[in-house]
Amino acid sequence: MRDSLTFDFCDITIYDNYIIVVMKEGMNITPDYNDILVGITNKYFPKQSFVYITHRIHSYSVDPKIYFETAKIKNLKGFAVVSGKYQAKVNAQIEQMFFAKPFEIFTNLDDAISWANELVETDLTNH
Repeated sequence: MRDSLTFDFCDITIYDNYIIVVMKEGMNITPDYNDILVGITNKYFPKQSFVYITHRIHSYSVDPKIYFETAKIKNLKGFAVVSGKYQAKVNAQIEQMFFAKPFEIFTNLDDAISWANELVETDLTNH
């Protein structure tokens, strides 16, 4: 772990190849939150590829339009949703249609981390 950040809407843990975000209960995530994400990625991953992992522990809503902006982050190589909840997985399948980069849905965090590391390592070997 490189760092841990707490905001009023989420907790973010930053690692070498990925970030893990846990949104707070009842939040409505809109494109406005992208400014914060971009600031974090510019600080911690200025020239390095990374993967965004959202660990959906709590119930919250996501405006799918957020993914159009999120996908514009050049060094963001993929997006993973982790949840054991059926509804969260169904929602993620809909969100997946709005994201133009690799987007995977996992039941456990370890699988998402393995996928994230593979994605970043593959990206490094292709450059």
